[in-house]
Amino acid sequence: MKSFIIAFIVAAFFFLALIFGARNEQVVTISYFVAQGEFRLPLVLASVFLAGFLVSWIFAMYHIAGLKLSLRRANKKLSTYEDKQEQSKSVAVKSTDKEVDA
Repeated sequence: MKSFIIAFIVAAFFFLALIFGARNEQVVTISYFVAQGEFRLPLVLASVFLAGFLVSWIFAMYHIAGLKLSLRRANKKLSTYEDKQEQSKSVAVKSTDKEVDA
C-alpha cells in the first residue's frame, strides 16, 4: 500500500509538471557542452523530471539492495547460531538422560 501511495504521488508530480509545461508553450535554448538546441518547455520539464526520478530510483535501489544483503547475512548468522544452540541443548539433554538412567 505504501509503494502505491508513493507511486501515485510521483505520478501526480509528473502530471503537474506536464500541465505546467502545456500552459507554457515557450521554446527554450539549452546549451550542451559542445552543442546547443532549442526545445519546447514541456519536453524539457518532462525529461528533466524523469531523469531526476530515474537517478534517485537507481541510488535508492542500490542502498536497498545493500540493506537486503546485510539482512540476509545477519539472518544466516542467526540461523547458524540457533542451530548450534539447539545442538548444545540436545547434547545436554542426552547427557542428563544418561545420568538419570545410571
